Amino acid sequence: MKMLGAQVAALRRAAGLTQRALAERLLVDEETVASIEQGRRPLKADLGASLDEILDAKGVLTAALENMPEVDLFPRWAEEYMDLEREAIALSWYDNQVLPGLLQTEAYARAVFSNDVPTLNEDDVAIRVAARMGRQEILHRKSPPRASFVISEVTLIDRLGGDEVYFEQLSRLREWAGLPGVALQVMPVGRDFHAGLAGPFILVETPDHQRLAYTEAPRSSQIIVDPDEVAHLEHRYAMLRSQALNPQETKGLLDRLLGEQ
Repeated sequence: MKMLGAQVAALRRAAGLTQRALAERLLVDEETVASIEQGRRPLKADLGASLDEILDAKGVLTAALENMPEVDLFPRWAEEYMDLEREAIALSWYDNQVLPGLLQTEAYARAVFSNDVPTLNEDDVAIRVAARMGRQEILHRKSPPRASFVISEVTLIDRLGGDEVYFEQLSRLREWAGLPGVALQVMPVGRDFHAGLAGPFILVETPDHQRLAYTEAPRSSQIIVDPDEVAHLEHRYAMLRSQALNPQETKGLLDRLLGEQ
């Protein structure tokens, strides 16, 4: 991002424009241009296209955005999982405190990152939100992975970001639940037996049919490759699916919650 920002600054100077003059032509404030040039704010695709035109960059900035290395977008301890997720042919995801990143709306993701401790600044939140939204492309590609999600009902009770964000997120979940190859299930509160008390985890099947697992804790993560440990988590996930509402019941729950809007 710093390299891209430096390119924007060089192109601006070559065009004989000040940051203020460029901001006026982009219809943004001067601080936005300064933040982009310093690598503190992500350059969005629409703004990149406008800069290409204004600065006569011949598509260079748009091409750079399309090939932005993910090392700039994700913490190092998560990069290995991101590589696996991008290539996976199957994903099974259990989460009990927050909705899976692949299912989040932009506003919900912003609310999640805004709750981080220590508090993230506005530019860091914007970077993380943009990266999270980009990851969701895998569910819409020509050959998407088989995806199964078991989420706690607790995540449907919390209203991160407020009512407007909450109902937009419910609507998005209902849309995801109807996608081919996506199975969404809710684990109701009040169960007298729960196979997920040890916390969230993700199961991944690679293109060569290797089965792996991923767990995450604050500031760290672990890729599990031991077949016995992966089999243990696969058994746990199967138990979770049997305890949760089935996909059709989950759609009914979401419809009822949306009807309360």
